[in-house]
Amino acid sequence: MNASTRTVLFVLGVMLTALSVAKLVPAIVDLNVDAQSAHAFFGSALATGFIGVIIILMGRGGSKELTPRGAIIVTAGSWMVMAVSAAVPLKLSGLEITWTDALFETVSGLTTTGATVLTGLQDLPAGILIWRAILQWIGGIGIIVTAMAIWPMLGIGGMQLFRLESSEKSEKALPRAGQIAGALGLIYLALTFMCHLAYMASGMSAFDAICHAMTTVATGGFSTHDASLGAFIDGGSDVVALVFMVLSALPFLVYLRMLQGRPDRILFDPQVRTFLGIAFTASAILTVWLVLDPPQQTAIPAWRDAAVNAVSVMTGTGYATTDFSLWGGGAVAIFFALMFVGGCAGSSSCSVKVFRYQIAAAALVSYLHQYARPNAVRPVRYDGRAIPEATVRSVLGFIFVFFACFAVSAALLSLMGLDTVTAISGAATTIANVGPGLGDIIGPAGNFQPLPDLAKYVMILNMLVGRLEVFTMLVLFAPTFWRG
Repeated sequence: MNASTRTVLFVLGVMLTALSVAKLVPAIVDLNVDAQSAHAFFGSALATGFIGVIIILMGRGGSKELTPRGAIIVTAGSWMVMAVSAAVPLKLSGLEITWTDALFETVSGLTTTGATVLTGLQDLPAGILIWRAILQWIGGIGIIVTAMAIWPMLGIGGMQLFRLESSEKSEKALPRAGQIAGALGLIYLALTFMCHLAYMASGMSAFDAICHAMTTVATGGFSTHDASLGAFIDGGSDVVALVFMVLSALPFLVYLRMLQGRPDRILFDPQVRTFLGIAFTASAILTVWLVLDPPQQTAIPAWRDAAVNAVSVMTGTGYATTDFSLWGGGAVAIFFALMFVGGCAGSSSCSVKVFRYQIAAAALVSYLHQYARPNAVRPVRYDGRAIPEATVRSVLGFIFVFFACFAVSAALLSLMGLDTVTAISGAATTIANVGPGLGDIIGPAGNFQPLPDLAKYVMILNMLVGRLEVFTMLVLFAPTFWRG
């Protein structure tokens, strides 16, 4: 076994062991309330911890470096291994769900998608609810660290643009990843704590507040009630969610820059300005739509319904205060388009992300200029910097492959007997890691449980592909990757 393989095993073992420790939280929560659930989590924690320690011992003596190939295996492997491990206590906790549904729920949690197969959430054991929130919280910080520390090294979809200035362009990812994880982890924790306090101030119980704080900052969207945020709007919890969904969709690197004495970065970052502009425009259009043609009488102003649901879908959080699929065809079309926007690079958000559209637009303008004036040299620029052609190609390639995966998965779901709306929106919401789809079955008022198992496995793959920036998963299917 070579040093690189040992490093991969060591990292995977550490992650499994950490997950086993996390399982103790729901076990303790349910200890005096639901014995079967508590035993499921305790037993799973012991088993996962034992396997994790064995893998750590197997990986001892590895190098402190990760090659690009090793980084891909660690990234994809950790999400898959942790999802399977996290599904075990759900299956054994007395929920009466299949292994497929348990895996679907945990993949949805770790990828911060928020699509669920569970109903009657408010009646479930508290340990189950906190476990779902913990999974999303882990997935949120995990993707931030991966985006900042691993993907720039791999050049995935232009993420090298957001490499820290002081990081080296080498294969030494682990030491730098540890420093990045420490700084960004503290910021992530601080945001979660502030969100928790804000939810409690809006009238949520301490338990509901911590669950929603973890899933809000992770832009995941798992709730403790079937009605999602709609169960808490009286105290203004939807406004709290709106604020923290926006904050969590901004680049965490910007917060780090602010702490380093550069508060201007949040005002002048082109990603931030564009993201906020799109969110404000979509919210304004939907507000006007609701004022002119209200689908039903609601207890809150139209702007709150419009802004909260628009930002929720755009950032991939997936909370809902109402069934927005009843707002009419024009509004539904806006929500469908927002699924493919996403937040900023280096945030806990998902989907294509704003910066890729910015680079694609800049490339289009540059190419058109070259057609008009073939001898002119006009490089593609982003944030005042000329972008290497290789980076532009990686961004355009990412966008093409992302939408190709969406089209293929939508066709597969349609062939499995799903109606057109469910198939298309199901493919979109899972590959963009949004959560709710459109229509009567998987819409904001629906659930993914009625779908056939084969369709759920397509969506599971979609969630992993979308969350891991497409190439990280797809490259595993290339024979040349395994041949080195």
